[in-house]
This record gives sequence, structure tokens and C-alpha cells, in this order.
Amino acid sequence: MQVVILAAGMGKRLKSKTKEHTKSMVEFLGKTFLEHSLDKVTKFDISRIVIVIGYCGDEIKNVIGDSYNGVPVIYVNNEIYATTNNIYSLYLTKDYLVQEDTLLLESDLIYEDSIIEKLINHPYPNLAVVDKYKAYMDGTVVMINDNDEIVSFIPKEHFHYSDIENYYKTVNIYKFSKEFLKNDYLPFLQAYCKTMGNNQYYEQVLRVLLSLERNNMHVLKLSGEKWYEVDDLQDYDIAETLFCEDKEEKLKKYHSRYGGYWRFDGLKDFCYLVNPYFPTKKMNDELKNNFEELLVNYPSGQSIDKILIANTFNLKEENVLLGNGAAELINTLIPQLSGDIGVILPTFQEYPTRISDSANIHYFIPENKDFSYTVNDLKDFSAKIDTLILVNPDNPSGNYISKPEVINLLKHLKNNNKKLILDESFVDFSEGSEDNTLLDTDILSEFENLVVIKSISKSYGVPGIRLGIMASANTELVENCRKKLPVWNINSFGEYFLQILNKYKKNYKKACEKIALNRNDFYNKLSEISYLHPIKSQANYILCEVLLPYKSADLCLSALERDFLIKDCQNKMGFNGKQYIRLAVKSKEDNDSLIELLKDIEVKNENITRQCVSV
Repeated sequence: MQVVILAAGMGKRLKSKTKEHTKSMVEFLGKTFLEHSLDKVTKFDISRIVIVIGYCGDEIKNVIGDSYNGVPVIYVNNEIYATTNNIYSLYLTKDYLVQEDTLLLESDLIYEDSIIEKLINHPYPNLAVVDKYKAYMDGTVVMINDNDEIVSFIPKEHFHYSDIENYYKTVNIYKFSKEFLKNDYLPFLQAYCKTMGNNQYYEQVLRVLLSLERNNMHVLKLSGEKWYEVDDLQDYDIAETLFCEDKEEKLKKYHSRYGGYWRFDGLKDFCYLVNPYFPTKKMNDELKNNFEELLVNYPSGQSIDKILIANTFNLKEENVLLGNGAAELINTLIPQLSGDIGVILPTFQEYPTRISDSANIHYFIPENKDFSYTVNDLKDFSAKIDTLILVNPDNPSGNYISKPEVINLLKHLKNNNKKLILDESFVDFSEGSEDNTLLDTDILSEFENLVVIKSISKSYGVPGIRLGIMASANTELVENCRKKLPVWNINSFGEYFLQILNKYKKNYKKACEKIALNRNDFYNKLSEISYLHPIKSQANYILCEVLLPYKSADLCLSALERDFLIKDCQNKMGFNGKQYIRLAVKSKEDNDSLIELLKDIEVKNENITRQCVSV
């Protein structure tokens, strides 16, 4: 069996990386793309490698040479690479294609070794490697039958998103028999190039053969094997994370993304905090039904936004500010504060990060392993500050102070001319949540020293449309913050979500109650893990101390090997080098899958310990 690799293109979408290199010669994790593929295919019984070169072809020759890992390399030159496409590059290899069975690859792929192994060992002679279609994918799409035969190639003009459940994306790795290439594919390839031109894709010929019932093509369906087609710089960045071999560096790359994990198939995110039960399907359907209108129209400006958010939370317009997530509001609010600011550690890092003068920050760290504290603790702490920041329930500890106690604290602060910044991003997950919020007109009016911030994105399950609210009876402060924001700081999807939200409040309440039930069940099961000390929480996450000899970093790395992403807290302020992880509360099924992983880690460690003792 021979390997044919198409590597003539310029790869313009990779911009600076292909300014002086062809795409196949772009370095990726220490080797070029082409070398990654050659390393994989030369592990098998390959007679020769045929590489079609064009742009910067001499560079490929100089780097690869006349053989690779002992396998002869033959070069075919596409002199008109700039005006042709891969159909012509493949046509140029016709004299070789009729001689042997062939693996056909494109040069911009990064993939796991097991894909080539499965392809070579598969009994069907003509195979296309395919994967279930995902929204981020682009390129050739096929439909298959129950016998894993390709029944249609879907051209772009006939692609329908309503049918994506039936679509498979070709990985651009094929196996062809010599007989199929000689008797079927090559005659039609030559005819197609003459009649339709050379600026086409080689899959077009497969589509023609299928229409004439001469395409006996089956598929090798992937089942979790990793691969990525690198067309542009964003693809490069994603693939670099997906295939990073250094475990610690890979974990760091995932965390540095701060989201966007839908591009990583199978990754189970227990790091970032969402509500898996809201919005409901009906609400999502309503949003989808208005998608086109929302996409092509401007959102309203701030003058309308304040009416909308006031109506949603039953507050006065002059007391509220709508933000592009709570982070935008925090970033706008903190510079408006003067004097000394008190921060409870550990906490949501966005608050201390936004305080420009570190000399103005005073930290309170509870002296217990659960990071719990009371109102009396905060009263004592407030003696040295002008403004106290309280996240309630706290992040990441989940510590919660009841509403009557917070009002007690507010009175104390008011009597001493001090402010309270109260972050209620997770209060809706607390027990009796409906009565726990201080987003109340009467409370705000009584305490002008109170500013409430709430992330709508987290609790309402819509982090993708970025929504947050700030409320205070200190109208001067609210207006000063408003002036720092652009006219349009939320998009039309966020605006419409708030417009219809009140219709679904009962569903939202049930969703939060379900999270609370899952949290209690999750906590109980975490308590059974010998190396974890979970901390009682009133939020949609649970902070766990990692007990020796285990380490939080090692747990995170072990979890990532199984495609679970969890939060390592050991480097956060306030932990003082102790080992903690924070686990998001998700659906019961997802929670149980993480529990199973943690128990498996426990068993493996016990087995290793026993082996060491026996030795």
C-alpha cells in the first residue's frame, strides 16, 4: 500500500504562518504538519510516499528528503498550484494510483495514530474516514445508510441545518483499492477535469460516481478519536490545545481559553458555572424562532435597557444598570469607589483584579479550612475599610449568609458610613432562594450604601449572551457607571431573552430547585471519596479540599486525560498553597460520571500504594 499526500496549496488563511512556508511545512508542536502525518503512516507496511508539491515545494524536498523513516518518497510537482485545486493535484498522481492500493491524505490534518491503524486494517477496500457533523465543521459532508455506505454527498447549496443529525463530515483521509482507482475513479477524474476544469475538489468525482451507482464507498466512523483540520489561525490554536502532549501545558491552555469549549468534542466542563436546566426547550424554541430578526437588527440603547431590566426584576429604572455580563459591571463600578476596600478571600478574582491601587485593598481570610465566616466577623473586619465586597453565596467556598443577617450587616455599615457591594450571582441556587435576594426596591431605598451585582449569565444558563445587572438607590453612582458604558453594550439576543424571561419564571424556579437537589446529592457522594473534603455550599459548585497524598494539580491532570475539566484552586489568593478544587454542579448524570472518575482515581492510587508496600 502507498500513501499519497496533497501538499501543493498555499494555505493563505494561515496568514503569517504561510508567508514563507507552504501549509504542510508550518511547525506544529515541534514538527511540521507533514512530518506529523509521515510519522504516523510510516509505522505501517507502506511501500512508498507520493507527495504532490507546489508552493514552496523545494522546502518540502529539503526537509523530508528522498525517504522518511526508511520509506521512499516521490515528489510530483503541481506547477500551476495557484490556479488549481486539489482535484488537479490528485490527477497528477494518476500514474502511481493505478499501481497500488492507496491511502489519500491532505497535508493540513492533525490526527491520532489509531485512525490510520483502523483504516488499514478495515476489511472494506474503499473507505472514507468520517465523523459526526458538528456546527464548527466545514467542508465535504455525506449521508450514510445502516450498512455504513455513502448514499449522498451534500453540496453546500443543498446543506440544511435541519438535517445535521444525519450528516457526517469527511476527515479527508481515504483508502482506495487499486482496482477502484484504475477502473472507476481515474477515468471519471480525467473526464471531470476536462469538462469542469481543474479548480475543483476531488470529492466531486466521488459524487458523480455515486450518482451513476459506481461508487462502492463505505465509511469508517470515528468514535471519539481526535482529529482536526487546520485551515486558519483559530483552527491552529484549537488544534494546538487539543493535541498538546505536555499534560500540564495542555491543562493551562484549556484554562486560559475561559470558555469556547464547544469546539472540543467530548470535553466535560466542570470548571465553568452554568444552569443545565434553563432555558427550557420551549424558551429556546422561541429564541430560535426570532433568530433572523434578532441577527439583522440593532439592539436597543441604554435608555430602553434600563426599562427592560427594571421590569424584569421589579425595580426602579433609575436604580438599575444592564451589563454585558457581571464582569463588565464590576469593571465599571470598582473605579468609582474611593477609600479602602475590603475583600474576603478566597473570592472571585475579578474584584481584587479591578482595584487599581493595591494599597487600598484589605483582605479578610477566615481561619478555618472551610473558609466560613459570619456577619460578626465581617463587622469586625469592616472597621478598617470604607467598602466591603461580599459575594453571597461566596465563590469558590459557597459560604452563605442569610438575608436577615445581610440586612443586619447593612445597618451596621450604614451607621458607620460604609458601603456594601453585594454580589448575588449564585443566590438563586440557595435554599428558599425566592426570598433571599436583596434586589428589592424597598431594601435598596432604605440602604443607599448598598450596590447589588448579579450575573444573569451564570444562574439563568446563558453565558453565551453575556448579561448582568447592577442595582443601587445611589443614583449618582449608577449614572456615573452608565456613562462609562457604550450605547449598545448588550446584543439583540440578550435583549430579547430579557423581554420573554418573565413568561418562564416558574420554569426557572424549578430549574434552580433541581440544581439544589443535585448539589446535595453531589455533596453526599463527594463525601465518600477518601481524599476529598467537600465543603457545604449554597451555590451551584462545591469546593473540595484535596487531602494528602493527593494533589489538586494531579487530580486535574488525571481528570483531563478522561476529558473532564475541573478547577484547580491552589494558586488562587487566600488558599495559601493548600490543595483545593472547585467542581461545578451539573445534571445528576454528569455529576455521577465525575464521581465515577474520582472513585477510579482513588482505586488506582490504592493499588499503586499496595504494590509499593509489597515491594
